[in-house]
Amino acid sequence: MIEVALFPIPDSVNFPGVSMPLHVFEPRYRKMVKYCIDNNVMMGVCHTEKIVHANTREQTREEILNNNQSTYKPCAVFSAGTVELIEETDDGRMAIMVAFETRLRLKEERQTLPFNIWACEPYEDDRIEDGDSEGLSLKQGHEKIMQRLLAISHGNAEIQKILAEDHWQKMSPIEFSFLVNSLVAMPAEIKQNMLEMKRPQQRLDVILEALNSI
Repeated sequence: MIEVALFPIPDSVNFPGVSMPLHVFEPRYRKMVKYCIDNNVMMGVCHTEKIVHANTREQTREEILNNNQSTYKPCAVFSAGTVELIEETDDGRMAIMVAFETRLRLKEERQTLPFNIWACEPYEDDRIEDGDSEGLSLKQGHEKIMQRLLAISHGNAEIQKILAEDHWQKMSPIEFSFLVNSLVAMPAEIKQNMLEMKRPQQRLDVILEALNSI
């Protein structure tokens, strides 16, 4: 089992290989950041299924994140990684970077207050056997998505520059099936479904369908 400090954020679905900046201002999560750094513990950032025990009136997203009375039901599958403190202000607010390394699945809650710590298990793709035709399909899907991205990003110098980098040109289809999500905007529910998929071909199919609808 792997112990992870869990940061639930509505609509935040993250994939291995991607880094995410966060502005942490709520006291319990500032404590969590320090705990992760001091104890070399990974932080998981997960989408939420719903809010329980929340204020009954409609709240803004900022109010929800600031409200210590709100309790989130985290999605069971999420990405986790190491935390780097970028800046801490005089009043204790933190700018951090979370470098997501792996997918995990929740198994057992070990701590509730002042922040959640969960025991988790690795959540890995199904193994592709040697000679499996999916290997060829992955390569073809990868190429189609790259072509489509280049076509629809014409005029967007930033994305064109990213796609031209050696790292993106030489990336394996499996790694690409995760990292390409940083370039494509989709609803959190769809991204969560993709995060839970255990075959990279499924992820590539969803991405290509989304790009073809643009």
